[in-house]
Amino acid sequence: MALLHEGQTIRETFEVERFLGEGAFAEVYRVKHRFLGRQAMKVFKRGGMTVPEIEEMLGEAIMLSRIGHPNIVRVFDANVLDTPKGLCGYYTMENVPGGSLEKFWKSHGTKFIPLETSIDLMKQACRGLSVAHRQSPPIIHRDIKPQNILVGYEAEGLRARISDFGLAKKVNPLTLLATAAGTPAFKPPEAFSNTKGDSCAADVWAIGTTLYLLLTDQLPFDLPSDLGWGSKNLFKGKITSASNINPDVNSLLDRIIAKALDVRAEKRFQNAGEMLDALDSWKPGLDKTSYKANTSHSEIAKTALGIEHSSPNEDEGEKMAFKAIELKKVGKLADAADIMEEAFNKCPDLRDKYANHVKLWRCGISM
Repeated sequence: MALLHEGQTIRETFEVERFLGEGAFAEVYRVKHRFLGRQAMKVFKRGGMTVPEIEEMLGEAIMLSRIGHPNIVRVFDANVLDTPKGLCGYYTMENVPGGSLEKFWKSHGTKFIPLETSIDLMKQACRGLSVAHRQSPPIIHRDIKPQNILVGYEAEGLRARISDFGLAKKVNPLTLLATAAGTPAFKPPEAFSNTKGDSCAADVWAIGTTLYLLLTDQLPFDLPSDLGWGSKNLFKGKITSASNINPDVNSLLDRIIAKALDVRAEKRFQNAGEMLDALDSWKPGLDKTSYKANTSHSEIAKTALGIEHSSPNEDEGEKMAFKAIELKKVGKLADAADIMEEAFNKCPDLRDKYANHVKLWRCGISM
């Protein structure tokens, strides 16, 4: 049974618009604040908790509110509400209509995401994560993956925001380590060792894995389908250079990825700030000494995350785009931008046609 329902009013402030998704511990809804507009509300599933237990559950919201960065999802409010399961904690945060990086990636179908777009999004993710890594002691996310990076259009262009700090943890100030947690396919070798260590360098591995996925439509290592924390004999093979799969990747970018994905934690970038510096130093362009075929298409469908890529629903996307344009005509630019971003994931061709319109609508400019 869902914790909330469409049309429900919460604390005389929020109207529930629709269900967005759920994880193991919480459900997420799009809500409309009576004064501040659309937000996303994360409601924890466990009901009937005591106030101290709720405060502990809301630790993620407290942590996010203290970090504060344009590339980390912003928290607005935290409180409790009555649900069919009893009293549950919730917090509200930015609503990002474009959804996750996973959706953005999949919306490109058989085409690679443009190289400089992938680099820009990963640089933004590093900027946000580096703020957490600079805390004393450092805060590690422990579950960086495309599903936990949100992507949406702003006036300046695409903006990435790291979300879901539910597994985030301050490391031991002496060892700079914490117990491993998160999604196994994005975890480094040390997470599967007897010590099961997690660190800033482990977050870097996850960023490197995500970047490799964006560039190649593949995960860097061939991992078993039943991968779990007890899996052994992993990461034995050498990864295929991204430049051998995507002709736009040059040797400098190959080296940055290789360092992020070094199986030896001490040889990796030690935190997101170091990886950001490397990405800032990267320049696009083919290597002068190498010849690469000119293709922008992936050889495989986007199945690397274990979910079959379904063809974009172009008809639905076109209908949503028409609705967005109608809203724009009556001056509802924020609503128009929200719907158009959702349409991009249904019909990828709309992105090239209307991305600049959305940027202007976000500025309050109608065209």
